[in-house]
Amino acid sequence: MASVLRIRVHRRELHASLSGGWEAVIRAGRTALGRRELADALGLKWSTFDRTKPHTAPGFPPPISSEGALQLLWDTDQVEAYRDGRPWPVIPDIEHEEDLLDRREAAVLLDVKPRSVDSYKTDPSLAEHVVVVGGVEHWPRSAVLAYAARRGTMSAPRGRPKGSGDMVPRDLLPGRIAELLDTDPVVTAAHAVDVLGISVPAAQRHLQQERATRIVALMRAEPGLGAEAAAERLGYSPAVRKAALKAAQELYNLS
Repeated sequence: MASVLRIRVHRRELHASLSGGWEAVIRAGRTALGRRELADALGLKWSTFDRTKPHTAPGFPPPISSEGALQLLWDTDQVEAYRDGRPWPVIPDIEHEEDLLDRREAAVLLDVKPRSVDSYKTDPSLAEHVVVVGGVEHWPRSAVLAYAARRGTMSAPRGRPKGSGDMVPRDLLPGRIAELLDTDPVVTAAHAVDVLGISVPAAQRHLQQERATRIVALMRAEPGLGAEAAAERLGYSPAVRKAALKAAQELYNLS
């Protein structure tokens, strides 16, 4: 497991060098503000804040949100220093187990895509530690590392012996299915059975549910995007699109 974590750290360092800095996190012992909390901290009514957008002014502290985040966050101490005309306090760049990571930052640490984290987060080892800051879910670094270690200790089953139960625990199965779809959007149930050692009905059910979840998530991220277009954007072939759309309608009451 140590070698796996070293590889992940190396990938994070490479990502940092390409993007010009470390991924933003809420460092241990610090707090962050969403837009509405930011308006309160600046002593502005929301209507005034929304109209004037003071956070876009030159010299305002930059957001500490991960790149591509839809909901921005700012470091509380830096905002208060800016408001009071004081120099900004420096945010430490030393990692701590109590740093709070959003889904993108957790994905980097786990070496997966962010949408895989959307499945992982239902696991009790992460769900019990979720912290919502400014409307954004975060998890302590320690909880993400513990989840990574738990996943890393499991050997990958091959096939499912006749008469046996599923070989991947139920609470880990959504995350494993998400990983398969990250690699191949049209992965078959037969392949899931072979790789995960689960039954055919379980593979079909979880693949349909995960595809449906991704369709709805993309539609919510891009208002106005239809279900058919979202399925096509996700790379679902006609052979799997129909079942995924049906599952999305049943699970999320899509019209």
